[in-house]
Amino acid sequence: MITTPQERQAVQQTAELERPLQAVEEALSALSLALHQQDAAGVDRVAAQLHAALAAAVDHFARAARSGGVPMQLRQRLATASGQVAAQREALARATASLDRAMDVLMPGMAAPAAGLYAAHGGAERLKSQSGGPLLA
Repeated sequence: MITTPQERQAVQQTAELERPLQAVEEALSALSLALHQQDAAGVDRVAAQLHAALAAAVDHFARAARSGGVPMQLRQRLATASGQVAAQREALARATASLDRAMDVLMPGMAAPAAGLYAAHGGAERLKSQSGGPLLA
């Protein structure tokens, strides 16, 4: 039974933090599904929802931390969600790199990045190295 004002405040705070955290978790699940289904439009839509949900959750958690703290269980769930975001970002980066390599094999010279994008000499350095020319211009 809740008897003290502090207990009532803790219960209320937990309920207020639960909603934005649940929105983040649901958006992460939806993003994972869209990525698995290779649904580009769905990924864009859900990524925008995830971004908004994360911003709202961070705002709620920051306010809660300033006004007395966040329950450990909710902090752990937010940390888990943050780890999932990082894992999905890493998986997407790996898939992008793999696609870039495949494009280089299929269309040499066509998939080179714009000058100055990755290195001091940009795409020109990459093109010369593929053609057997000197690596540095």
